[in-house]
Amino acid sequence: NPLPAMTAHTTPYLGVAYDDDTVLAALNLAQGIRWSQPDDAAKAAADDLLADRIVAWFEGRSEAGPRALGHRSILADVRPSENWSRVNKIKGRELWRPFAPIVLAEKANDWFRGCPLPSPYMLFTVEVKVGNLPAITHVDGSSRIQTVDESSGGIRRILEAFDQKTGVPVLMNTSFNGPGEPIVETPTEAIDFLLGSNIDVVYVEGRRVVRA
Repeated sequence: NPLPAMTAHTTPYLGVAYDDDTVLAALNLAQGIRWSQPDDAAKAAADDLLADRIVAWFEGRSEAGPRALGHRSILADVRPSENWSRVNKIKGRELWRPFAPIVLAEKANDWFRGCPLPSPYMLFTVEVKVGNLPAITHVDGSSRIQTVDESSGGIRRILEAFDQKTGVPVLMNTSFNGPGEPIVETPTEAIDFLLGSNIDVVYVEGRRVVRA
């Protein structure tokens, strides 16, 4: 039987929420950054991904457990094969370690097979049906997917905008953390990650942040 979709009663987003005052204080206290507030942060993030930038996305309450489910995520275009090693370098991981994709829930069957759908918690390994996703396709042709619906928040709109421009409703999604560190929790930790790594851009509650 299909797994139930995430609802308000089955959400993984159980962490702390940070209000605007806290976010703005962290941004204004930080040295070595520039930040702006796009009219549509999700569309701006999709444009960054289209420009082959590696993007971190920080939104709302963090997800419970070890998975990046879209509120504390590092995202990348799945089409350039070199993004596999680029993101591993940013995270300080061995270059062979694989990554998982997010996909629009209603289009998952077009791109992957062999998985109970929906798969909102990134738990099931599937076969990649389409051959132009090298950054998330393992050597055996498999991948571990997360299907994304409206309950996932801004990453849903990032995927939609990326799909509109490319015809690819799939992005790499990995946890927003460095080597040996827990997943980023606070706005200050997100900014510190930007300053301490080679990531291109970080979005913190709708603000686009880059190094000065």
